[in-house]
Amino acid sequence: MNKEWGTLLLSLIADKKPKHFLEIGVFCGVTSRNVCELLNTIHNEDFSYTGFDLFGEKVDQELNEVEPEYVKSQKFSNPFKHFYYNIILKENLNSIESVKKFLNKFKNNINLVKGDTTKTLTQHDLSKIDFAFIDGGHSYETTYSDLSILYSFMKNKGKTILCDDYMDASYITEVKTAVDAFVKKNNLSLEIVKNKFAVIST
Repeated sequence: MNKEWGTLLLSLIADKKPKHFLEIGVFCGVTSRNVCELLNTIHNEDFSYTGFDLFGEKVDQELNEVEPEYVKSQKFSNPFKHFYYNIILKENLNSIESVKKFLNKFKNNINLVKGDTTKTLTQHDLSKIDFAFIDGGHSYETTYSDLSILYSFMKNKGKTILCDDYMDASYITEVKTAVDAFVKKNNLSLEIVKNKFAVIST
């Protein structure tokens, strides 16, 4: 996520001041680290962060999911980063081990879950989550499933679900279609921020 969108995301989170944050689509943990820094400032170490990601697992082809090229190739525009991570360390930055290392400062606050969210989300008690950020699988099936499972824990609690890539330069139509269908079915309010984020109040 570029600086503009990252700053906007953090401002949306700061406005809600959640204590129990959930992210789907951790990737290398950069957004996660910034979110944890923010929550730590707000709540003085009294917060939790839960991150769900495939962390290198194969995508489920039955859900029409396509693995992003940047995950498969781990390409860096900076040649020194490429040399350091790919040649010297030979480290997969999307591995759960690497992300844990990157988030080690908040090791007492974080919980990382590896696997397909259509399965793993249902295996955890998410009743305390008060802010969920969805930026994982971008197929209609995965997006709708993530929304449905999260909503079952957050329904009628005045919490927030924020979806990335609702509308932007790449315009991922399946995300928008899934969000629109979910909101309509459950008669929920939807706020679009900067043609980028879809904010759903539960």
